Amino acid sequence: MSIDRHDWFCKWFDSPYYHVLYKHRDDKEAESFINNIIKHLGVRPDDKVMDLACGKGRHAIYLNKKGFDVTGVDLSPRSIAYANQFSNSRLKFFVHDMREVYARESFDLILNLFTSFGYFEKEEDNFKAIKAIADSLKKGGLAVLDFMNTPKVIRNLVEEEIIKVDGIEFRVKKKLEKGFIKKEILFYADGKEQRQAEKVKAITQEDFIKYFNFAGLKISEIFGDYQLNEYSEANSDRMIFILRHNH
Repeated sequence: MSIDRHDWFCKWFDSPYYHVLYKHRDDKEAESFINNIIKHLGVRPDDKVMDLACGKGRHAIYLNKKGFDVTGVDLSPRSIAYANQFSNSRLKFFVHDMREVYARESFDLILNLFTSFGYFEKEEDNFKAIKAIADSLKKGGLAVLDFMNTPKVIRNLVEEEIIKVDGIEFRVKKKLEKGFIKKEILFYADGKEQRQAEKVKAITQEDFIKYFNFAGLKISEIFGDYQLNEYSEANSDRMIFILRHNH
């Protein structure tokens, strides 16, 4: 499958301003979540781990520091180029489209964290991406898919906000349209007005169950936050699926 570089995420995720806007993301919270998941799932040092949609590699790097053999893949060449400076014999990074199988039946654990899913325009691509995860897992392997709790996000959608980072004022507008949560991001940089867009499908638990059934993945648990508390549609911030593939 060829990557369409006109897709919004190809352009925006490769932009330096994407990383400026989201630089506040909490590394400590991310590391705590990874610690909780690794302990809960009983991941072993010799297990092969994939960080799917790894961005600049912060989670893959942390997992590797904890002793795991990690492969980070992402669609953004700029992010992968940055991450590659941290590569070692047990930490590798590659540009890769999640709709394709990276390496068949090769991983004990695949992590797709912090709503790194739901960007595709076509519904069939969501099915392809989940099937690619399933096909990349070893027999008995596990996947963790961490998504926003869509019903709560929709209920609490803030239509417009101003976010100031590093002297840049980002004006962020949000709306629900045709089954997608859309963000319009306006800011002034490099001597001109700039506009970027984000679009994430408002995927429900029922939608995910269809994807998982299609791919032969079974839900073993659903958590509602990074402390691994039980999922509640009304109150949880996250929808974290623990998936098993028995081929």
